Amino acid sequence: MASLVPCPHCGPRPKEEFTIKGAALQRPAANAKADVWFDYVYLRDNPRGAYEEHWHHTSGCRRWLVVTRDTVTHEIFACQDAAQQKATCA
Repeated sequence: MASLVPCPHCGPRPKEEFTIKGAALQRPAANAKADVWFDYVYLRDNPRGAYEEHWHHTSGCRRWLVVTRDTVTHEIFACQDAAQQKATCA
C-alpha cells in the first residue's frame, strides 16, 4: 500500500509526488554572525520522533509544505502550507 501525504491543496497524494528538501528551521537574520550561519547551514540534529521538514509538491500543486513526520516510523502527523506556518527551530 502506498503512503499518502495529506496535501492541504490537492488532498491525499502519493509520497512519490513530493521532494523532501530538509529540516524546517528558523532562518537566521541576514546580519547574523558567521557562527550562527555556520550552524544553520551545516549542523543538524538527527532526532527520533516528530520532526518538521520542508517538502515540495513537485508533481502536484507545486507548493512548499511543512510536513511533520516521525523519523522512525515515517508516519505523517501534519501537513501545512509553508506560507501559512512559521517554521520552528528544532
